[in-house]
Amino acid sequence: MATIKDSPLGKSSAYVAQYDPSLLYPIARGESRKALGLNDALPFFGEDIWTGYELSWLNAKGLPQVALIEFCLPCDSPNIVESKSIKLYLNSFNQSHFSGAAEVQALITKDLSQAAGATVTVSLRSVNEVDAGFVGFAGAPLNATCLDDLDIHIDEYTPNPSLLSATAGEGGSFFSNLLKSNCPVTGQPDWASVWVSCTGVNINPEGLLRYIVSYREHQDFHEHCVERMFCDVLAQCQPTTLEVYARYTRRGGLDINPYRATAKQSAPRLRLIRQ
Repeated sequence: MATIKDSPLGKSSAYVAQYDPSLLYPIARGESRKALGLNDALPFFGEDIWTGYELSWLNAKGLPQVALIEFCLPCDSPNIVESKSIKLYLNSFNQSHFSGAAEVQALITKDLSQAAGATVTVSLRSVNEVDAGFVGFAGAPLNATCLDDLDIHIDEYTPNPSLLSATAGEGGSFFSNLLKSNCPVTGQPDWASVWVSCTGVNINPEGLLRYIVSYREHQDFHEHCVERMFCDVLAQCQPTTLEVYARYTRRGGLDINPYRATAKQSAPRLRLIRQ
């Protein structure tokens, strides 16, 4: 079974410039989910939304083409695909000739779906295309209440679900720009804004902010951090419905944005100022 230590992450890598799908490196979701007590019956729906800003290839006449790419892995796919391997894979298109964007999109769809073990949806957009849903900036995510100006004392920097509490109520939406976790291999910081929305209970905002900040020294992949958050809020606060959505800043031309919810629905599309 593929493991993190065998991935290209944190190692010197040759940057291949000819199309090579073998560069993709899948990692099973199951091992990290075991730590949360999860099995095949997941308590959430959702997707991992990736945006790529550095996709290029050559057309039939050798003229470089560039595009933005968005691709979505369903959260019930057996595998995630390690981010550096995706960067190396997309880089392999640089000096390869293709008939057009449709051929590139079809290849990427096939290759990512094979690596993830489930159907991955892929969209390519011209960098000149005006589309607020894809390249537009949003300030505060989804009309939520910002937690970051709360005047509270914090001294815990590893995840602690006991910081969370709630009382009966209608629910609400909160966001914070203070989420930081760390790469499980290199230790590099991963920065994000995170949105938590629920119905049926009123989450204590001070406790929620303390809980979000408690990830500051935690090492895990983006997707697993969001799933841990979802499971902890669901268990500690017992809302009727719940959504957790993190928009991470980009690294290596890619941003990763996991979304988990109690209802089967698509994640809101937005791009934050740090993305």
